[in-house]
Amino acid sequence: MTSKGILSISEVNALPEENFEWLFGNVIEHCPEAAAAVAAKRPFSSSEDLKKAFENYLEKLDTSDKEMVLQKHPDLAGKLADEGKLTIESQNEQKLAGLDGMTKDEAQSLTNNNYLYKEKFRFPFVICARENKVHSILQGLEIRLKNNRETELKTGINEVKKICRIRIDDLVWHD
Repeated sequence: MTSKGILSISEVNALPEENFEWLFGNVIEHCPEAAAAVAAKRPFSSSEDLKKAFENYLEKLDTSDKEMVLQKHPDLAGKLADEGKLTIESQNEQKLAGLDGMTKDEAQSLTNNNYLYKEKFRFPFVICARENKVHSILQGLEIRLKNNRETELKTGINEVKKICRIRIDDLVWHD
């Protein structure tokens, strides 16, 4: 699922550092330090090269930093969504997944399983909402609750990578 973006890769490469950091500061949720690190890797030859730079940033983090990246993500359809305090990206992604139109039973199931997940893993359940709908999110949460922490850390970071790729597609023209 790609979009047209708003900038070419050459325009991205020409951005002043602070503009790059502002524009890409939330491609990884609440992680402007990723944008600062990736800005230093310019120039990029393609949007794919840019995406790989963010993925490499995530891969090189140690376990505790990966956990912190996951902890910055909001609960799906959680308190922040109820209070209207999600980032615009998360708000749109959750809406596209249909989380704002769940039945009462679906919402209760999500709330209960989000709680169990956070109790078990100590970070929120992260899934690429734009690649899923309510049913697959609920099903994925139930399945992933059975994983061990190491597997879930890796799975969660891989979901962050998917989210990051889509958010970059929203910003940069596909080559």
